[in-house]
Amino acid sequence: MTFFNKEASGYDSWYKTKLGSFIDQLETDLAFKLFRPEKGMKVLDIGCGTGNFSIKLAEMGCKVVGIDISNEMLNQARIKAEKLGLDIEFHNMDVYNLEFEDKSFDAAFSMAAFEFIKEPSRALVEIFRVVRDNSQILIGTISKDSKWGQLYLSEEFQKNTVFKYADFKTLKDLCSLKEENLVDSGQCLFIPPNSNEEDINMENEIKLSKSEKGGFICALWKK
Repeated sequence: MTFFNKEASGYDSWYKTKLGSFIDQLETDLAFKLFRPEKGMKVLDIGCGTGNFSIKLAEMGCKVVGIDISNEMLNQARIKAEKLGLDIEFHNMDVYNLEFEDKSFDAAFSMAAFEFIKEPSRALVEIFRVVRDNSQILIGTISKDSKWGQLYLSEEFQKNTVFKYADFKTLKDLCSLKEENLVDSGQCLFIPPNSNEEDINMENEIKLSKSEKGGFICALWKK
């Protein structure tokens, strides 16, 4: 999926917009409401992209190994981590074939990458293999049956963006994976994608949570 290489140089500019920054905060809050990192924990960040969450985990004291299939994304991640003085390992690696020994990690973490995983059950089996017993596994992804999912599935996005390669999941789809190990789940991003800038705030997010489906979903498993 080398199409991600073309996105790498401008990928982080989205986080500097009001909407991008707000969404990042919502997704971060949800992820760490479910996933509890501990200092010294060795965490595998799957589909790390430009290192957004790898950096957050490292700043929390975790020893982070980030993997992605895009060399350009990984290059951006390395540059950012180096500038921050963070010791993070980054590798080009496929989630279906993790080049690690069994039980190598204390936890696994993946945010905004499983949209592009065509065989989530197969991926999760491999993730479970490389984490130790009692490990946390957190996956966050765009929700298919939300207004955000509808946007990414629209003709324009399917024709002109990387989301033409996506395989979106619902919260039910996500929670049905290794259901016997599922311990919690949640959703956020109730604000729709067509919101005016002045409507992008926590007050509206909380209000819309009563009536809308979240555009981003997370599930937590324990091995």
